[in-house]
Amino acid sequence: MMTRRWQGQRVLILGAARQGLALARYLAQRGAAVTLNDQRPAEHMETARQALSDLPGIQWVLGGHPTSLLDQVDLVCLSGGVPLTLPIVQEAIHRGIPLSNDSQIFLEETPCPVIGITGSAGKTTTTTLVGKIAERALEPPRRAWVGGNIGNPLISYLDEMQPHDIAVMELSSFQLELMTRSPHIAAILNITPNHLDRHGTFEAYQAAKAHIIQHQHSRDFAILNREDEGAWALRNQVQGQLITFGFNLPPRGEPGTCLEGDRLCWWDGSEIQPLFPRAEIRLRGEHNVANILATLAIVIAAGWDMTSAREVIREFTGVPHRLELVRVWRGIAWYNDSIATAPERTAAAIRAFDEPLVLLLGGRDKNLPWEDLARLIHERVDHVIVFGEAAEKILGALGPQKTGQRPYTLDHCATLEEAVQVAARVAEPGDVVLLSPGCTSFDAFRDFEARGEAFRQWVKQLP
Repeated sequence: MMTRRWQGQRVLILGAARQGLALARYLAQRGAAVTLNDQRPAEHMETARQALSDLPGIQWVLGGHPTSLLDQVDLVCLSGGVPLTLPIVQEAIHRGIPLSNDSQIFLEETPCPVIGITGSAGKTTTTTLVGKIAERALEPPRRAWVGGNIGNPLISYLDEMQPHDIAVMELSSFQLELMTRSPHIAAILNITPNHLDRHGTFEAYQAAKAHIIQHQHSRDFAILNREDEGAWALRNQVQGQLITFGFNLPPRGEPGTCLEGDRLCWWDGSEIQPLFPRAEIRLRGEHNVANILATLAIVIAAGWDMTSAREVIREFTGVPHRLELVRVWRGIAWYNDSIATAPERTAAAIRAFDEPLVLLLGGRDKNLPWEDLARLIHERVDHVIVFGEAAEKILGALGPQKTGQRPYTLDHCATLEEAVQVAARVAEPGDVVLLSPGCTSFDAFRDFEARGEAFRQWVKQLP
């Protein structure tokens, strides 16, 4: 059924990847006049065009972003990869044409409550966990829908959603920077320097993240990491009820989850309630304990059964490309952490292991600092192999190799495939080979998933 709101509306969508295609379908089905614009040439877009071939009313403009597209437009929608600095976007702002995106429109039109999760690290693991818990905790006919920055854009499922359902949504800073709606439950896991190549400054990046809580109401819940400086700095912007998470006991009067000895606990502001032992967590690393503390805070805000949460957490072994064990080959364990696209994520991965490490680093840099990771590598990593565009920057941060000090070997490869072969030569039984690149994949791969899948394939082919 077409909604009156979109009938006849002229919408320009910039970017014809996953989010743009889903939004184009949604709007065209509701009577909007949709133009899809992508800088890629037509010969690279045949698959995308075929995906919408059943909607002949969609116009395609490929190979550039001519500003003449703005001449008869009511709304411009940006896909996640499209920066606000793009000339056509700046011209739209100059002309006073409203901007939006698929996540904003989803929040405006969804019939059900939404849980939104963002952070510089951990949001995919936390969103996946919360989604699995929701699926187990909700009784039919209620359903849980999981997507956003992971999986499929949730706007694809709007026609099927019911008021009694729940949507669990991962949100990136790219999606949040335009948004003027906030989810009913909004979690900020952490905010550390990331995507500075896109946002320019840490302050702009933090301001984008803050949109997830800024537009809440008094009945809503904000979940903040009280032990992360970047997230905690936003506490004064909380509009709803605040629940925190962290390792230490919160102050009196401030409810939150915490770690008390070897047990995960809930503190209601005056009394502590043990939930379950830390030993039941199967994920490696302190950062994953923090992710689970955040998950439990969300579960409490949602009012779900803690038994369901505990069962799911006990079963959960992680998401693909996040500290994923690929293979044990000749006594060497190979781990795929391709999702680690910032140095801080790589540092968290390193801390998850006690074994001797062979670390594969590289890709395309996001204008992020490498000094803290370099210090950790000198303390903890036996062998480093760098590859891709950012290799020289990483080598500069690591400094010259010193005899008898970590890293004991330092290799520079042109490609990840070559790095895998070098790792196979330097690693010994009992070692861990860890792909945790600290960079995006865009110098050589479509996304971090494609990079992780290629790594898996090359590791599995080792004789």
